[in-house]
Amino acid sequence: MHEVITLCNGVRILTEHMPNVRSAAIGFFIGVGSRHETDFENGAAHFIEHMLFKGTTTRSASALAKEMDALGGQVNAYTTKENTCFYARCLDTHLDRTISLLCDMLFCSTFEQENVLLERGVILEEIDMYEDTPEDLCAEQLSMAIYQDTPLGRPILGKASTLSQMDGDWLRTWHDNHYCSTSIVVSLAGSFTDAHVQTLIDYLNTLPKRQRSEQISASYRPAVTVREKAIEQNHLILAFPGLPFPDPRRYQLILLNSILGGGCSSRLFQELREQRGLCYTIYSYLSDYVDTGFVGIYAALGQEQEQMALDTIASIVQTLAEHGPSQEELTRVKEQTKANILMGTESVQARMSHMGVSTLSYGRIKEIEEILDAYDQITCAQLKSLAQEIFSFSHASFSAVGQIQSSDSYQDWLSTHEKTSIIK
Repeated sequence: MHEVITLCNGVRILTEHMPNVRSAAIGFFIGVGSRHETDFENGAAHFIEHMLFKGTTTRSASALAKEMDALGGQVNAYTTKENTCFYARCLDTHLDRTISLLCDMLFCSTFEQENVLLERGVILEEIDMYEDTPEDLCAEQLSMAIYQDTPLGRPILGKASTLSQMDGDWLRTWHDNHYCSTSIVVSLAGSFTDAHVQTLIDYLNTLPKRQRSEQISASYRPAVTVREKAIEQNHLILAFPGLPFPDPRRYQLILLNSILGGGCSSRLFQELREQRGLCYTIYSYLSDYVDTGFVGIYAALGQEQEQMALDTIASIVQTLAEHGPSQEELTRVKEQTKANILMGTESVQARMSHMGVSTLSYGRIKEIEEILDAYDQITCAQLKSLAQEIFSFSHASFSAVGQIQSSDSYQDWLSTHEKTSIIK
């Protein structure tokens, strides 16, 4: 059973004891990401994530690294478009040191200019790495086109032109202005004592009460984007407007996505790879945020298979919208999804992550039983109705990277399927 402690400054501490384990997982979730940046600030949230590992007022970067390794567990972080998270998993005997380490990193980092220069170079290499990964590049190009002229359309890593303007003092100020108490959620699961919780309270009570500024809203806008690149395969994403993360129909969309392209038994995988041999990689995925989202269908294939693959994908999407899923498909993905959820409850890290993400996204922790019941209530008729709403080629988007056709050619292909669509 979880507990929620809300401090006077707005920081929320979430805890859940897990009997018969000797480890603990703790995460500091901050409700700030790349969509909270202005154009010239692009990359700041991710840059700061890196800098918090580069030294504090009491620990050098080397000392931090040695102490992390000495814990014998895992200490890491990630930045998304809406959130940043610093997390650790350790034995319960090392939890005091882990809490001290994370709090020191988050609130006492020095942002030394020498380290800023070094880490900027690391991030620029990270940007180049994504540039050399066509799958990621295709997805990034799509997001930039769909959410053009909004913070949600900017890359999480930032750009060389914006990163070059950020020095230590500037990053420290941005950190202080955005790591606000009301945006911080701390999640702790596994083996811990009341003394560990009190230590967290003592650390976090010292933070001033401040509210982060409101984020700029964004909405899906159909777009076509192409990027020529001298590679062997073409990387393609066909996208349709999805649902915002808090939408109650999100569980329906998760199951619909699983049926469409979420695994080896999905319609896309079975038809394009197993039955026709048109590609090696084919899947669908959800990209959802607090106010918008989309469904993407990704494929990597040779030029000679492209047209047949695209037409097959369009046919599968339109058939799913016209007829909906079978009861057998719905039952299968329900059981698969529920099994993944229940097996995740056996992991201290999964429980910690669920509490933190749920609280940032919904303002509360969604109980596992509540989620399982929501999946149980979903019907084939609901999925058919949702598919008809989403899979309209009049609102479709497209991204292509490789030795590809012109953007007009892909737009013409979308228009052709819009006109011949059998969806009423």
